[in-house]
Amino acid sequence: MEGYRFYHGKKLRYGFTTGSAATAAAKAAMIIFFNDEVPDDVIIDLPIGGTLVIEINSARKREDYTLASVIKDGGDDPDITHGVEIFAKISLRDDDKVNIFGGIGVGTVTKKGLPMEIGKSSINPVPLRMIETEVRKILPENKGVNVEIFIPEGEELAKRTLNPKLGVIGGLSILGTTGIVKPMSEEAFKDSLAIELKMCLADSSDNEIIFVFGNYGKRFVNNNFQVDEERVLVISNFVGFMLDKACEYGVKKIYFVGDLGKFVKVAGGIFHTHSRVSDAKLEILTANALLTGEKRENLLKIMNSNTTEEAVNYVSNNETFFLLAKKAKLKCEEYMRRNGADIIVETLIFSSENRELARSENFSLEKKI
Repeated sequence: MEGYRFYHGKKLRYGFTTGSAATAAAKAAMIIFFNDEVPDDVIIDLPIGGTLVIEINSARKREDYTLASVIKDGGDDPDITHGVEIFAKISLRDDDKVNIFGGIGVGTVTKKGLPMEIGKSSINPVPLRMIETEVRKILPENKGVNVEIFIPEGEELAKRTLNPKLGVIGGLSILGTTGIVKPMSEEAFKDSLAIELKMCLADSSDNEIIFVFGNYGKRFVNNNFQVDEERVLVISNFVGFMLDKACEYGVKKIYFVGDLGKFVKVAGGIFHTHSRVSDAKLEILTANALLTGEKRENLLKIMNSNTTEEAVNYVSNNETFFLLAKKAKLKCEEYMRRNGADIIVETLIFSSENRELARSENFSLEKKI
């Protein structure tokens, strides 16, 4: 399968996941072990249907085991694993089981909240099934094998990923729910945010979480409030998606902290805040300033500002910011009630100079002394 998608007028090539790379390497090593052939490429089944042809980079046969490797190809949206060599080693067992595990450069799970048990290799359930399916296609009846997946560069590369924060130590994770990587897609990033939320809640006794839009928000919270940094989650522009996940994972309360430029959109009922998707912040700010009695001349200045940072200078009535904080709170709570969840949201808005502008009435994070 060779896939493409168009993004901003450009034709971009699909890649494949670490899970697909490991599966192809394992299948090739099985063919070498049992069929005494060295394939140039292999065909694997994808979890979403269809098949994928993957080239084999290296192959080796020894007396009691075989090795094969694949170069992971991220397509036209490469990540940290793009170009890494992923190996599979096949050896016989004394029973008829297929035992799949990670070797050097594949991480080990040390915290709750991930789909793998603590102490197990960080090979996600879908890649595990993919590997076992392809292995069993070749495995003779009444035979069993050990399948070791290893990544020589994995431990060093993992230091530049979220794995240490997620409690995956010693290497990379073998991931992928579809088997393919769609370039410029948001899916992988959103999946990682969902995992982070689950991890935060796994160590929480009260199921309360702090959402921020980005690193500015995270720094503002850590500098101003007595909080556990592990409870502060950067959600980027994906407000609606993360509110959905909060409902799904049983969150009880959300403290939502952010800059005016993003929060004014949420106050207007916009739940994806990227400017490419939605950009009505000056209109929303002007409308709310009007509701709090702002002078006409200031309303015109707000509306004609280039940025919300500029517009703040023309807001003479601070009640405007308190109204926005209240509306953002209510919009988020209303959004989640449509999912059947009664989750409390408390909001705080700050300026580009890291000055608090307003907060909802019951925002109660403890201030730093």
